[in-house]
Amino acid sequence: MKKINLYLDNCCFNRPYDDQSQLIIKLETEAKIAIQECIKKGQYLLHWSYILDFENRNNPFIERKTEINKWKELSSSDIEETDAILKRMNKLCTLGIKPLDSLHISCSVEQNCNYFLTVDKGILKKADSIKEIKVLSPIEFIIEMEERNDD
Repeated sequence: MKKINLYLDNCCFNRPYDDQSQLIIKLETEAKIAIQECIKKGQYLLHWSYILDFENRNNPFIERKTEINKWKELSSSDIEETDAILKRMNKLCTLGIKPLDSLHISCSVEQNCNYFLTVDKGILKKADSIKEIKVLSPIEFIIEMEERNDD
């Protein structure tokens, strides 16, 4: 069976550090941690990008920055900026997606990822307009994988 290629955006990587008093945040955190455990076990392939490096470098919290950067070492690929990424980013921006978010999505598409995972509500609201990749929250991804395994 072909492994599933995943791209987690910066919001997703930072979710465990958010205030866990809201149930949705706690559930997204648990789902994200479960997904990362599957990555560690080799069930899914994680992909990285220069824009993840950029955003993580600007993280003011050293511990978070260090922990998130460890995932780069577990990644199957790490992509740098290309003309194709910038062209796709511009197209995504016309859908009302912010430039940095568009860069993340563009990088995931360029790496042939099956899923782009985020907890960013702005991106998730526009998920149906993004045709090149399936955009889901970690919770939605877990549900989809469970349903796939039930078939």
